Amino acid sequence: MQQEDFDRDWEASSKEMLTAMKVWRREHPRATWVEMEQELDRRLRQLRGEMLEDMAHASALVDIRELAQAERPVCPHCGKALGPRGQETRTLQTDGDHTITLTRSYAVCPHCKVGFFPPR
Repeated sequence: MQQEDFDRDWEASSKEMLTAMKVWRREHPRATWVEMEQELDRRLRQLRGEMLEDMAHASALVDIRELAQAERPVCPHCGKALGPRGQETRTLQTDGDHTITLTRSYAVCPHCKVGFFPPR
């Protein structure tokens, strides 16, 4: 995903969230401070999760085979560039309970033979 896609998608999602909050507030004119805060936080966590997912999917580490040797992550033990060993899928949960499924290169150190997933 390109930066322009982030901007367009995030702007649209942000506007949608703001509109939905205005509608919610009109529908709940007697909402307490706590209720307003909870609703806003719920909606912000959703937007945050979507943004994190977009950023993660756009990462160069999706497939380290496409990276030049000098750009690859390095082994934290010996400092050598990691090599690819296939793709793996991992499911993560954000603080706001947004589920993100990522497919990343499983990487291995050619010297230490230690595997890493996903390289960060």
